[in-house]
Amino acid sequence: MSRTSLIGIPVGRLIRTVAIAGLVLLILLYFWTSPLTNCPPQRPQFKQLSDGHHEDNSIAEEKVEKPVLLLWVWPENYRFDLSDCKTIYNIDGCHLTDDRALYSSSDAVLVFHKAIRWYWYTLPPSPRPSFQKWIWLNLESPTNTRKIYGIENLFNLTLSYREDADIPVRLRLTSNKTPNKDFKIPKKDKLVCWIVSNNAASTGVGKRNTYYNELKKHVNIHMFGNAYAKRLADEDYYPTIASCKFYLSFENSIHKDYITEKFNGPLSAGTVPVVLGPPRKNYERFAPRDSFIHVDDFPDAKSLAEYLTQLDRDEDAYRRYFNWRRHFSARPHLILQNQEFVLAICTACDHVAKHKEYQEAHDIYEWFFN
Repeated sequence: MSRTSLIGIPVGRLIRTVAIAGLVLLILLYFWTSPLTNCPPQRPQFKQLSDGHHEDNSIAEEKVEKPVLLLWVWPENYRFDLSDCKTIYNIDGCHLTDDRALYSSSDAVLVFHKAIRWYWYTLPPSPRPSFQKWIWLNLESPTNTRKIYGIENLFNLTLSYREDADIPVRLRLTSNKTPNKDFKIPKKDKLVCWIVSNNAASTGVGKRNTYYNELKKHVNIHMFGNAYAKRLADEDYYPTIASCKFYLSFENSIHKDYITEKFNGPLSAGTVPVVLGPPRKNYERFAPRDSFIHVDDFPDAKSLAEYLTQLDRDEDAYRRYFNWRRHFSARPHLILQNQEFVLAICTACDHVAKHKEYQEAHDIYEWFFN
């Protein structure tokens, strides 16, 4: 008679059963924990072609590690060379493309807010790939931003002039490694200048127009641009600003952090900006307090005009507005038409290359409009 276990099963059979069960368990544990079966979906690998497009290259030995940023729509239909990110800003961390055929393999998709319509077909298709991020691009102020209801919770990242955006966009001053004693103020033949291309009331320009109309009663202002005079050629933009002692850096609407190229332009050209926008403390987050003049520092436009006239006569006092140049440098935008879009797109490329973690932006309207 064969030996039996306490439960009445022959010992040999019990040993074989336990061994087989243990082997099956080990196999199941292996596949359950294997990275081949326990990982998020991965985007297909591809290589870049000479024409800027990509082809599937899953089997090829050489794999491109750079993330892909798909530009869903060209902002304002303004196009630039996709290599400008590296050429101008030394940003080369992602593959930037506008080829929608690469949507399913793109790590991030950049969506320009003004190109979205209420019927939504202008958005990328849903559901998006699980590894993909959508970036909301909007450089307009709340005054000039149209709400498109239903998109508030579609995006992973916000790209904006706001400092508290996920990806803030701004051309900033840079610190000099050693004090710069060689800066020379450009030759001036005009006292106050202003370049205005758009003065439509719908853009919220009421306050700046009111201030300008009062200021011109007390000081001569040289006007340029489509709104009041002839448009300047691109090559004349910075030389014209540099020829003025003061430049009216008047924003079209007043909002937190809404400080545009109207401020950076005169700083980089060697001219003192006279700013109308958010409070002085907001400007001082981005530039030394003695690099500009704020209209809020004066009780009225007449007092400001008198101060500008006084500085015109006092060369030493005027020069003190350039003392910051010893310690900082201001870089001009290299592309004049819609230059802010180039910087924004390149900044997004840099962010996508450096940040792989998952993120969601909830209720972008609650954040942006409040």
